[in-house]
Amino acid sequence: MSTVTIALSKGRIFDETLPLLAAAGIEPAENPETSRKLIIGTNRPEVRLVIVRPTDAPTYVQYGAADLGVAGRDVLYEHGGDGLYQPIDLRIARCKMMVAIPEGFDYESAVRQGNRLRVATKYMRAAREHFAAKGVHVDLIKLYGSMELAPLSGLADAIVDLVSTGNTLRANNLKAVEDIMAISSRLIVNQAALKLKRSLVQPIIEAIDQAVKRNA
Repeated sequence: MSTVTIALSKGRIFDETLPLLAAAGIEPAENPETSRKLIIGTNRPEVRLVIVRPTDAPTYVQYGAADLGVAGRDVLYEHGGDGLYQPIDLRIARCKMMVAIPEGFDYESAVRQGNRLRVATKYMRAAREHFAAKGVHVDLIKLYGSMELAPLSGLADAIVDLVSTGNTLRANNLKAVEDIMAISSRLIVNQAALKLKRSLVQPIIEAIDQAVKRNA
């Protein structure tokens, strides 16, 4: 029997994807937050979930280790989206990618004077293209966590990061100054799986699409 593998990451994306999967008649047999298993069965014997890091979901789907997956626009933008079909904006895990600076830093003046800025981020492609389009000279510093620490410690003049409520920025005396892009999560599909397992994959896509439209 053919199986369908869906790549998901723990946390907010998993929690907000659950109702969409339920609409497609798929319910995980275990909670990934409490289970140590990385491959989780579902109520449907032909469907299983693989639990991956958010940044790895597109890679698993691209290379066929998963047939479908859910990934944020930020991750897909950095990945490049090669070999992936992105049929549905799931409208979940919404936030914004923004430039943020320390309170008191005269960002506009620095940009106007053509100063070279140090910018910390894990979104290298998005940051590079954003500042290039503005004609701002930057040295990008790649970090993987606690982006807010970079300006506080003197490592960087500014950061590019995801902002949801802005509470973390405010708590660290930072403020957002520019929007780069709106972020939400997408359903991603391996193109070969869509052809070879169409009878299994297509109904899942259609059921999720209907669920998203009902929630709109």
